[in-house]
Amino acid sequence: MNVIKYLKDQRILNLLEKANKITLMEHGNTITLERAIFLSWWCERGDCAFCYMSTQKPLIKDPKKARRNVNAILAEAEICKRIGWNIEFLSGGYKSFTTNEIKYIAKSIKDITGSPVWLNIGITKDLEEYGDEVEGITGAIETANPRLQEKLCPSKPINQIVEMLEVAEEIGFKKAITIILGIGETIRDLEHLFKLIDDLKLDRIIFYSLNPHKGTIFEEAPQPPSLYYAGVVAATRIKFPKLKIITGTWIDNLANIGPLILAGANGLTKFPLFKMFGTRYGKRVEEEVKWSGRKLKGTFTDTQKLLKGESKEKLEPFIKRYIDMCLKNHKQPH
Repeated sequence: MNVIKYLKDQRILNLLEKANKITLMEHGNTITLERAIFLSWWCERGDCAFCYMSTQKPLIKDPKKARRNVNAILAEAEICKRIGWNIEFLSGGYKSFTTNEIKYIAKSIKDITGSPVWLNIGITKDLEEYGDEVEGITGAIETANPRLQEKLCPSKPINQIVEMLEVAEEIGFKKAITIILGIGETIRDLEHLFKLIDDLKLDRIIFYSLNPHKGTIFEEAPQPPSLYYAGVVAATRIKFPKLKIITGTWIDNLANIGPLILAGANGLTKFPLFKMFGTRYGKRVEEEVKWSGRKLKGTFTDTQKLLKGESKEKLEPFIKRYIDMCLKNHKQPH
């Protein structure tokens, strides 16, 4: 099956049907909720054309003030554990935290959740400093077309990301990349993407759709069409049956979820958890999963799970704040 030709011919239903069968056979019928935990809003490079952090860099006088309180980060991990969400990865802009600090955070999160974490912390040569607190390394490639990638992410050379992932494999870490759709790529660029997945022997890929941020060149750009997004995911699933695929969609595009699941998604991400928990939007996510014929691991609505758990005393004020945010949403009429 020439999946690129099927996508070019807009034969999306054919792709979805085949991808769905492959997914159920290779991965079962469970869908996970994934949460990227951000460490900071500062990025030393800060020049990716689509990125929110690029709009913040000129406004931040003291990068250290853009760092999150470590206890708040750990409290967020505790909340994720309680409600059954996976931690997609720890994400921080370049030089927001030191390697030792990131290692400490990763170890602390593993102590809380029982699972090692993935890192998405930019191009680093310090991978050997990490141990069994880390499961895998994510390279934020964003687009597999080398020329487009160089234009949109001038300070993140694709060859350096590839080299980092090759080192990660030698050390024994799993490997992933992130890809954003709707930033100027073409269907033909799937050839670049498939070669990258193949060459790097990736364990997972995270797809996002463009979120047009004010102050970037994409401010007035439309988000990619839902069936194009689903078609790209389905083509990737058919080509790589065992690959774990996580897909991100925004609160204004929840209708993407059903097609993305049928296209081969194993996990869903990019949700503003503390704004959505207990609201009609959170319930909508659960309904989308249900009507896709899947079982959801994790919850967007169960307050009993949210309230149950033990944690270190120093985390309690932060956990309470997050719980209060969720419960406040839960009381809203819907």
